[in-house]
Amino acid sequence: MQFAEHLLTLPWPPKDLSPNTRAHWRKKAKAAKSYRTTCHIMTKQARIVAPEGKVQLVLTFCPPDRRRRDDDNCLASMKSGRDGIADALGIDDSRFETTIRMGEPRPGGAVLVWIGGEVTA
Repeated sequence: MQFAEHLLTLPWPPKDLSPNTRAHWRKKAKAAKSYRTTCHIMTKQARIVAPEGKVQLVLTFCPPDRRRRDDDNCLASMKSGRDGIADALGIDDSRFETTIRMGEPRPGGAVLVWIGGEVTA
């Protein structure tokens, strides 16, 4: 077996996906569907093959500004994006072993996604 790793740069989740938002459920559902689709397409374009067994997923959140953010809120905002990644890999998201990190701010924000695991040669 070999160890495979891939790095994706995904867009910052829409503010309507924050657990602290007061958005109408329809607006939130539309944002979730859009973000899930975006993450799915970007993962597919990277041509990543799903590793066997557990998949290590390291999410580094690089916010669009210097405001303080809770890592648990960032992960909750990324839920639909994580589902889009799982869809693109053709796996159930229960196989993810997720690690959360906070990175340096960058214009527009981004989520750096490192995907790793063992693959059969």
